[in-house]
Amino acid sequence: MYLATTDAASTATKVTRGRVGGPVLALGAVSLVTDISSEMVTAVLPLYFVIQLGLSPLQFGFLDGLYNGATALVRLLGGHAADRGGRHKLVAGWGYALSALSRLGLLLSGGATLGIGAALAADRLGKGVRTAPRDALISLSAPPDALGRAFGVHRAMDTTGALLGPLAAFALLWATADAYDAVFVVSFCVGLLGVLMLVVLVPDRATAPVPPPAAPRPPAAPRPRAALLAPLRDAAFRRIFAAAALLGAATIGDSFLYLLLQRRLEFAVSWFPLLPLGAAAVYLLLAVPAGRLGDRIGRRVPFLVGHAALLGGYLLLLTTGAGLPLLAAVLLLLGVFYAATDGVLMALAGPVLPAERRASGMALLQTGQALCRLLASAGFGAAWTLWGTRPALIAAFVALAVALLASALLLPRTERHLTPA
Repeated sequence: MYLATTDAASTATKVTRGRVGGPVLALGAVSLVTDISSEMVTAVLPLYFVIQLGLSPLQFGFLDGLYNGATALVRLLGGHAADRGGRHKLVAGWGYALSALSRLGLLLSGGATLGIGAALAADRLGKGVRTAPRDALISLSAPPDALGRAFGVHRAMDTTGALLGPLAAFALLWATADAYDAVFVVSFCVGLLGVLMLVVLVPDRATAPVPPPAAPRPPAAPRPRAALLAPLRDAAFRRIFAAAALLGAATIGDSFLYLLLQRRLEFAVSWFPLLPLGAAAVYLLLAVPAGRLGDRIGRRVPFLVGHAALLGGYLLLLTTGAGLPLLAAVLLLLGVFYAATDGVLMALAGPVLPAERRASGMALLQTGQALCRLLASAGFGAAWTLWGTRPALIAAFVALAVALLASALLLPRTERHLTPA
C-alpha cells in the first residue's frame, strides 16, 4: 500500500469531507467552455470530410484515428513535464492554448487534406498535453474516497459543453447556409475564453507533495525512459493498463457509429451534428451517479458494465431495423458507455499511483488506450471499405466481446486506496 501525503489531499479531506472542492469545479468550468469549442468542430467533421470533401471511409478512418490518437505519445511527455516540480497548471495551459489555435489552422487550410491533417494534429497535441495534468489535478484535489464523484462532476460539466457545442454548430450552419468557416472562427474564440478561465480560476498549485525523509546520499535521477515507464512497475497498474488498452483496440470511433445511423435511417445530413447530443445528454445525467457508484462498490464493475453497454449498441446496429427506436437506443447505450468508463477509469487508476507520478501514470494509461483506439478506427475504416458495413461491424462486435471477457479477468478485484496524511 502506498502512503501519499499532499497538502491538497489533506485539505480536501478536512475541508470538503468528501464533497467536490473548488479546484475541481474550476477545472470543470474550463472543460465546459473548451468542450463547446471542441465539439463544435467534432460534430461537423464527419460531414465535412465524407460529404463535402468526398473522402472514402478508409481515408476518414485514418483521419479520425489521427484526431483521436496519433498524438498519444505527447501525453507521456505532458504528464512527465507536469510531475516535474508540480507544474500541472502550466503544462495544461499550454495544451489548452494549442488546441484553441488549431481552429485557425482548419480555417486557413482551405479544404486541403494536408492542412486539415496538420490542424487536427495540433488540436490533438494540445489535448494530449493537457489531459493527464488536468486529471492529475482533479485526483490530487479530492479525497481518495471521493475520486469517483470528483471525476463524475468534472465529466458532467465537460459533457455540458459537449451538449452545447453541437447545438452551436447546428445553429451556425443553419444561419450561414452551411458555412463551415463560421464554425471554425467561433470555435477559436470560445477556445480562447477557456484558456483565460484556466489562468484566472484554477489555483497555481493544487498539490504540494511532502518531500521524502532526508537520506545520506540522494538517489540518482532516473533516466527519462525509465521515469516515463515507471508506473508499469506496479502490478495492479499493469493490469489496469492492459485492460484499458485491450478494450480500446476493440472500440470504434463515435463518428463511425453516427455515420452508420445516418445511412441506416437516411435522415437529412443537416441533422447530423445533433447526433452527439443524445449520447452527451445521457452521459451528463449518469456521470456523477456512475462515479458515486464506483466509490461505493468499486470502480471495476461500472467500467466493465459501460463496455457491455457499447457492445449492446453494436448488437442493435446489427439486428434492429431502421427507425427512431434504434436511434434512441444506440445513443442511450453510447452515453452509458462514456458515463461508466471515462472518469471511472481515471478514478480506478489514481489510487495505485503515488502523488509524484500521478500525471505520468495517467498519461501512460491514456496513451495506451489512445493508440489502441487509433488502430481500431483505422482498422474499422479499412474493413468498411473492403468488406462493407455489416461484416466490419460483426468483426467489431466479436473483438469487443472477447476484449470484455479478457478484461474482466485482468482488472484487479480489490482496489488500493491512498491514505491522506
